[in-house]
Amino acid sequence: MKIIFFGSPGAGKGTQAETVSKKLNIPTISTGNMIREAIKNETEMGKSAKSYIDAGLLLPDEVVIGIIKDRLDKDDCNNGFILDGFPRTIPQAQALEDMGVKIDVVLNIEVPDETIVRRMSGRRTCAKCGATYHIDYNPPKTEGICDNCGAQLTIRKDDDPEIVKNRLAVYHSETEPLKAFYEEKGVLKTVIGQEKLADTTRLTAQALGIED
Repeated sequence: MKIIFFGSPGAGKGTQAETVSKKLNIPTISTGNMIREAIKNETEMGKSAKSYIDAGLLLPDEVVIGIIKDRLDKDDCNNGFILDGFPRTIPQAQALEDMGVKIDVVLNIEVPDETIVRRMSGRRTCAKCGATYHIDYNPPKTEGICDNCGAQLTIRKDDDPEIVKNRLAVYHSETEPLKAFYEEKGVLKTVIGQEKLADTTRLTAQALGIED
């Protein structure tokens, strides 16, 4: 199954994508994690991306499309994959189609902006392996420590409330039109994000037809 997880920054796409990835045994491809890794390693792409990310802006399409194309060519994507954070614009969606990629489901998670801003202040990220947590909705077993690799968790600069508001404005103007794009193709399904993580997970599984 080839799935796109769609929704505003902080809607919980990454958490749900990881759950579905384990259930279906297909990889989750997070452009955010890939780009953060490039920034951490100070690659040329990472340096070029840093100024955009720090300001809460979208990266140029050609940069992101190149990263995705290389990743989808790997063998572990042969039986399906989950895209988290791509596409973010109509041209990116069209580029995906031009690659010959046929998406089965676009899962849209809807959460109000005011809830997003509140949620982001509690988000924590592992700088080493890229795992994400939330102090209320998806806490690590040990406060401040990554469950996967034991590294210290950090608060990302782009989770600052003012940056979040800017990212939401960009999302509404540049990314939200994708809902109509995929609705026209008959592959869009919408889940209303719930306060409890388990409730959103259950609704997501129902929408994808993968309930236990």
